[in-house]
Amino acid sequence: MPSYNPQPDRQELDDFCRELVQIPSVSGSERDIARRILTEMQRLGYDEARMDGMGNVIGRVGPASTPTVLFNGHMDTVGIGDVDLWPHPPYAGVVESGILFGRGASDMKGGLAAMIHGIGSLVPNKDSLTSGVYVVAVVQEEPCEGLAMRHLVEVEGLRPRAVVLGEATNLHLARGQRGRMEIEVAIQGKSCHASSPQRGVNAIYEAARFVFGLQLLAPQLASDAFLGQATIAVTEIESRAGSSNVVPDYCRVHIDRRLTAGDTETRALTEVRRILSRESIQANVEVPTYHGTSYTGLAVEAPESYPSWSTPEDHLLVRKAAGAVESVLGYVPRIGRWEFSTDGVYTMGVGGIPTIGFGPGEEKHAHSVDDQVRLEDVFAAARVYARLALDLC
Repeated sequence: MPSYNPQPDRQELDDFCRELVQIPSVSGSERDIARRILTEMQRLGYDEARMDGMGNVIGRVGPASTPTVLFNGHMDTVGIGDVDLWPHPPYAGVVESGILFGRGASDMKGGLAAMIHGIGSLVPNKDSLTSGVYVVAVVQEEPCEGLAMRHLVEVEGLRPRAVVLGEATNLHLARGQRGRMEIEVAIQGKSCHASSPQRGVNAIYEAARFVFGLQLLAPQLASDAFLGQATIAVTEIESRAGSSNVVPDYCRVHIDRRLTAGDTETRALTEVRRILSRESIQANVEVPTYHGTSYTGLAVEAPESYPSWSTPEDHLLVRKAAGAVESVLGYVPRIGRWEFSTDGVYTMGVGGIPTIGFGPGEEKHAHSVDDQVRLEDVFAAARVYARLALDLC
């Protein structure tokens, strides 16, 4: 183990983290925060700091070789919704009692700032690194997790041996998550005048029977001892008719399906189609495609289906990460999983790259009007990232 303990500058880290929260960066509009991150990497002395064609920021400390470890964080956030519901202005970067409040504080500008400064603290002793340590700040993770990582690996050729995700874990470890997929069911009816509904087929009534079938299906879905049970939820319904006195001939049902270990896209679609067949409902079932345009102008797309994944608890990466936490913070971390979805759906789920998660912030604050992170935890995470990078490289 290296004899020195890298220490980020606490005040600089606090200020940078607060500044990131003050920069709005809703998915697709990450240009300003990307430029700020690039500038910070350059100021800290990164050996490489650049943007790729999609707008991801790539930073490296150490030799320009195949990376042993890549630290991943996303720059984008969800929107703020009704600003009047926020106890603090979402982009003010308010700090009270050591807690930073604002959109993206927990998801995941706290973790991103910690990664950038944690790895930046290795610069004075970078000659001890046997391989480059990479930090990537990616775009469009919120609407399509894994999309930017796919670009980095398959287009940029940046394939590490291990990935650390800085999503919120409250300074414990996550080694997996359920997958998810979106399912669109377009139910076809037959329109007629609403005064004689028996002459048509009401697509809303057909949808109601279908939704009830989904409710009956839910308890029967697969379960896994680590990742938990698969779930299914109807999240949106819309219908179409010529007017308010016409029986609708179309009803669209949108489904959020969470995939546990062993679940597949094919299996989930078969379960849905089986209900439609049993109820003799005419419908088209498909997995929608995400279409987006990066702030660089690059058009991107991907099917909205994301596999579950888990890294074995006895894997070297998990053991090294737990050791780094214990060495720096003085406790043995819990090893669990996320409820939400992350870029691990690509790195481990598709690419088979061993992946773990460690970050400041609590999962419950993500996407909420109480979005927040303890600055002390951001500093703690930065020190753990630095120690883990040294132990791996």
